[in-house]
Amino acid sequence: MFKKVLIAEDFQATNLGIVDTLREKLTIEDIQEELYCDKALTRIKVAKSQAQPFELLITDLLFKGDHVTQKLHSGVELIAAVRQVQPQLKIIAYSMEDNPVKINVLFKEHHINGYVCKGRHGLQELVTAIREVYHNRTFYSPEVNLQMNNNVFELEAFDLDILKDLANGLTKKEIALKLRDQHISPNSESTIDKRVSRLFDEFGAKNTNHLIAKLVKLGKI
Repeated sequence: MFKKVLIAEDFQATNLGIVDTLREKLTIEDIQEELYCDKALTRIKVAKSQAQPFELLITDLLFKGDHVTQKLHSGVELIAAVRQVQPQLKIIAYSMEDNPVKINVLFKEHHINGYVCKGRHGLQELVTAIREVYHNRTFYSPEVNLQMNNNVFELEAFDLDILKDLANGLTKKEIALKLRDQHISPNSESTIDKRVSRLFDEFGAKNTNHLIAKLVKLGKI
């Protein structure tokens, strides 16, 4: 079993629940917890530099901001940063997120080893996930059907046309005017903005170039 585990979770009560469960169900010698992504990353860096690396990271995806200034604002950003520092570290995401598209991206792009949905059976599934990941097997909560990922969110021709125009340097206003000239509806600038924002949310993109790169990698375009 893992000997050294780090839990990154911004709600202390949730942290304590995880720690208590792991100590009761598993024989893990060293369980540490952190409320902030930046501090979690620092712990991982320090542990590695001291030749006492963590073997498993369990992290939430959503971290609410407060008065403490942070460079990393989410579990996804933490996972990406950890992969640069300690590529082989086993990682289990433990979150309320249940969108198969977003979860599949975590497996494909960030190479997480397990995904557990918080809920009635969350802690029980987390224990199972840890055992599976320890034996180099992948685990994700039964209610998440990752095999359906390719059918969950399909780009429409309208979305593709907007993306192509954005990639060619057109502004949203210019795209709206182009659609009106072609008698294509809907064609308002606000509609285009909403469609692009939806794509950003669905695929976790930061900007248009990032979105297009992700869609190409996923084989969507």
